[in-house]
Amino acid sequence: MKNNNLKTYQQNDLVSIIKTRAGETKLGERIKLNWQANEVEFVLLGITEDIGVQVNRGIGGTHTAWISFLNAFLNIQSTKVLSGNEIGIYGCLSFDDLKINSESVEMIDNEVVKAILEIINFGKTPVIIGGGHNNAYPIIKGVGIAKKQAINAINLDAHSDFRVKEGRHSGNGFRYAFNEGFLQKYSIIGLHENYNSQVIIDEISQNPSIQFCFWEDIFLREKMTFKEAILQAIEFTKSKPTGIELDLDCIENVLTSAMTPCGISATQARQYIHQTSTLANVAYLHICEGATQLATGQTSILTGKLISYLVSDFMKAFNHRGTDFTN
Repeated sequence: MKNNNLKTYQQNDLVSIIKTRAGETKLGERIKLNWQANEVEFVLLGITEDIGVQVNRGIGGTHTAWISFLNAFLNIQSTKVLSGNEIGIYGCLSFDDLKINSESVEMIDNEVVKAILEIINFGKTPVIIGGGHNNAYPIIKGVGIAKKQAINAINLDAHSDFRVKEGRHSGNGFRYAFNEGFLQKYSIIGLHENYNSQVIIDEISQNPSIQFCFWEDIFLREKMTFKEAILQAIEFTKSKPTGIELDLDCIENVLTSAMTPCGISATQARQYIHQTSTLANVAYLHICEGATQLATGQTSILTGKLISYLVSDFMKAFNHRGTDFTN
């Protein structure tokens, strides 16, 4: 299956990014361009689009995250904990020439499904970086088709992304996946009360296949700890392969289409990734909604480095899963 929007990488592309130093080995010097190689466990897929976000009335810019991440990630140290030999690069899906409408989001869906199917069918674990949260739907769909079963998902997010099926956009990816039978159980950690409608809250409260907790119940009312919320989500979803989702707009002051001054910290996001990757029945990792430059002109040089931390945390924890961190 050919992806017409796929940019693949050659060795010269990586050499231009990697900052080598005598006596050190950078991750990018070990990463495999042949992602189908036997020793590869994780396959990186970039998505450079912000169409789904804009159709959802958000601020454009999520197409900028991937290259910033890649620049940071290729330059972290290769160590015994994460050498780079276990990582391959599939490439980057780009959609520069599409119009800003739901039909374009559906076209993106189709290309993402193709890529995910190929990665899963080779027995690899997809790590998807960039774009809007609209891409949760084709990722879940691709994994479900490849595994011939519905899957589960855990989402650390300020928003449910369970808006009605009004045409595809970044606010209804999980709704489409659920209604079409690709998503069986959905757990959401850290919803913000101010940004989820009562209609949606009432609906998901009555759905036994959806579990959620509010940020306010964790950090204001202290009904549970953050770790308890994560463990609850892992327990709820453990029966099926489970996607690990992280919308960067739930992290304080990270440049996204829906930035928040009050959310979780970057350290707590890393804890979420570590704990789910260690204990959940992991099917993939999806980190989305981040940007290094928004359509408003706002910029941040830290977004790619933060995503690099999160991805390396995921891979290290996945490689050493089974460790009991609760004691």
